[in-house]
Amino acid sequence: MNSLTELELSVVVPTYREAASLPLLLPRLLNTVRQLGVPSEVLIMDDQSNDGSLQFVDAYGAEEVKFVVRKDKRGLSPAVIDGFRMARGKYLVCLDADLSHPPETIPAMLEKLAGGADFVIGSRYVAGGSTEADWGRFRQLNSFVATLFARPFTSVKDPMSGFIALTREQFSRATDLNPVGYKIGLELLVKCRCKQVAEVPIHFANRAAGESKLSLKEQLRYIKHLRRLFVFRYPNWSYILQFGFVGAVGTGVNLGVLTAMIALGASSTLAVAGGIAVSLYTNFLLNRRFTFGYSRYQAFWPQFAGFVAASAVGSVVNYFTTLWIHQSVPQIPIQMAAVIGIGVGMVFNYLSSRYMVFRRPKH
Repeated sequence: MNSLTELELSVVVPTYREAASLPLLLPRLLNTVRQLGVPSEVLIMDDQSNDGSLQFVDAYGAEEVKFVVRKDKRGLSPAVIDGFRMARGKYLVCLDADLSHPPETIPAMLEKLAGGADFVIGSRYVAGGSTEADWGRFRQLNSFVATLFARPFTSVKDPMSGFIALTREQFSRATDLNPVGYKIGLELLVKCRCKQVAEVPIHFANRAAGESKLSLKEQLRYIKHLRRLFVFRYPNWSYILQFGFVGAVGTGVNLGVLTAMIALGASSTLAVAGGIAVSLYTNFLLNRRFTFGYSRYQAFWPQFAGFVAASAVGSVVNYFTTLWIHQSVPQIPIQMAAVIGIGVGMVFNYLSSRYMVFRRPKH
């Protein structure tokens, strides 16, 4: 393991309209980096702010700083990933530009990496960590709920933190990086398969300048991000749960169409058929788009035909399973036999859908 004085460091700072923050950040960040006395670089990954940030950095004239104007796939998380891929250091650090993350904590984070950790978090919630006194009940509740939702992936105290450090070797182990929103730390923690995670206490300050980018839209993106992480970490369970949820939605659609058609004067035979047909189609669309989303760019009608065939066979499996249980074990109520039959039919439909209808592309 290299000692701290032998490290090569890359610090990535994602920005968007942070012209007011950079004059406050750079002196503190560069002072910290220079005191380390190691070959270092600071990459400012900017999403075409066009707010004077580029001109300020050029005028500042720090040889360690490189300003990168990004034109593709804008957003904080993609900016960090692009920065880490561009970085030349053995040790990678990311922090926000608004000084909510104190750059003076970087040496302590590097000490943890040098000591064997493969991922380090600047944490608000470990002993010694804190937030501003006027942070507010709503922000505290929002952070608590978001952290709770991250529990299936990690037990660290502050998985929402964007102040992170990891080794280049660990970053190179990441697969299928596709974050949405601001929670890049959680994305890398999961996708880099980090085991030795350390948390260093920080004081999380309010934004020093500029405006916060947090919004309801970003919170909804976090839910989308969690779904992606769940599929990555627990693929089998995620497909099963989503398939079951779609089935429940399909049941509601079936009953709704049936009821509406009867109310409009259709015969019960036609209404039952209509409910089945519409729910079958909606189930196919939802499974194609969400449960097995990787297959949605494949040919539509062959998939639909396969789904109808699989569902028809699954219904036959359900029917004969129910009758066999009811006849073999007559003391079991037929309703219970039907529930078991539905379960067996659903398992058949899931397996046939996943491995025959919605097949994952080879590449």
